[in-house]
Amino acid sequence: MMARRIGIKDVAAAAGVSVTTVSHILNQVEGKRINPDTRQRVLQVAEELGYAPNGLARGLRLQRSHTIGFVSDEIATTPHAGRIILGAQEAAAAQGMLLLLVNTGGDADLERRSIEMLLQRQVDGVLYAAMYHRIVRLPQSLRSTPTVLLDARSDDPAIPFVVPDEVQGGYTAVRELTDHGHRRIGMAVETQDIPALHGRLEGYRKALDEVGVPYDPCLVAAEPAIPFGTVAGDVAAGYRAARRLLTAEQPPTALFCFNDRMALGAYHAAADVGLSIPDDLSVIGFDNQDLVCEGMRPALSTVQLPHYEMGVRAVTQLLALTETPGSPPGPVTQEMLPCPLVARASVTSPPRL
Repeated sequence: MMARRIGIKDVAAAAGVSVTTVSHILNQVEGKRINPDTRQRVLQVAEELGYAPNGLARGLRLQRSHTIGFVSDEIATTPHAGRIILGAQEAAAAQGMLLLLVNTGGDADLERRSIEMLLQRQVDGVLYAAMYHRIVRLPQSLRSTPTVLLDARSDDPAIPFVVPDEVQGGYTAVRELTDHGHRRIGMAVETQDIPALHGRLEGYRKALDEVGVPYDPCLVAAEPAIPFGTVAGDVAAGYRAARRLLTAEQPPTALFCFNDRMALGAYHAAADVGLSIPDDLSVIGFDNQDLVCEGMRPALSTVQLPHYEMGVRAVTQLLALTETPGSPPGPVTQEMLPCPLVARASVTSPPRL
């Protein structure tokens, strides 16, 4: 037989005070003059009886549900970006919030229905997340709900977001190569019109410009990843792009790869043309996918996407938007988080130095 739930009346009876007094103490109502001994007795009785507040009822009174919706395309099924969820969940839990996760798999109808159900449950706000940094259109159903884009941006300047600083990340990667003395640096990329590509390419050019190396478009090799977003597609694209660069009349001494999986393809291409990494060719990637980077020989130097930090910052932004229900929204916050270097063993000085 299921035990009866202990209510506020039980606490009041056991403590010998009124229900109103118990309510004021347990709900920490400000401005009520309550004897400290009475307050202590009520709290002790509540603990002894195992009283748990009715969070739903309290949430209705305060117009808060203490829940956050997390809507993503494929993040929940991908270990690479799973730290976004971990960061968001831990940041939410630290503030007494529960994260409700929905993974749509890119299904527009499932996304629509999922958002409807989250809103019916009166979530305090929504994190709308993408698997990779891209431009998205916020669903109309979220326009009247506090929402922060995570690893995504909108053309609407009024929508807050948290994304990686792709330009800084690309710059950091190439500066690692130039700091080791490389000047002829190739870049292996995918043929995708996305912010990550444009930002990393801008960072590549900025780093070269700083050391007086003119941009040479012949050193940027773009290949389609088919199917896009898969390990096989990325590795194959990296192989084709790297092989094209390495078999050119004036091959580069180092490669900056759009992501770690393309770097894996570059390793295969280097081996096929008889080059040793890093003695003959230095390689650096982007993302810091541990299973890929640590499993390569030599281990891959790369730039890390700040997934965990993005999850934390997105929750922080969202809670700032929902701090006072019904109050005017504060200024829109749009953050780009730095991508730190993770130096391993795939970068050294060029052979001629």
